[in-house]
Amino acid sequence: MDRAPIRIFVDADACPVKAEIYRVAERHGAKVLVVSNSLMAIPPAPWIERVIVASGPDAADDWIAERAVRGDVVVTADIPLAARAVKAGADVIGPTGRQFTEASIGDTLATRNLMDDLRSAGLVTGGPRAFTQKDRSAFLSALDLAIVRLKRAGFGNT
Repeated sequence: MDRAPIRIFVDADACPVKAEIYRVAERHGAKVLVVSNSLMAIPPAPWIERVIVASGPDAADDWIAERAVRGDVVVTADIPLAARAVKAGADVIGPTGRQFTEASIGDTLATRNLMDDLRSAGLVTGGPRAFTQKDRSAFLSALDLAIVRLKRAGFGNT
């Protein structure tokens, strides 16, 4: 079961917490895979890898979902990707610190689909609320706790 290091997959195109991910990963000795469909600047560190996938609406999601397994962490705000990663056994955290689990992902996916239908019908306008410092702090705590739990379960460098 031991696999070193723990991997953190980042759905990076619109991720507001990349700097926080790098800090937590460095502290815990985790590997970060920054996945996007465009060139993105990353810090020059051997434990951070840039992965550029083909352009397309779900190319980054597909790349992550095909590789994430139990013992990995996936950081995404994309609910369908979160559902796929949870199904694969990965720990999944949104940029606001929200943890997606087997117990919560079904309702979350259903709500997302309902809101998408309402937006398509013109009944709901506007986007998500603004990202706050409280969200950033909640994310840092959630990511740190997820990695600590994985290490206690025998993943990564223990």
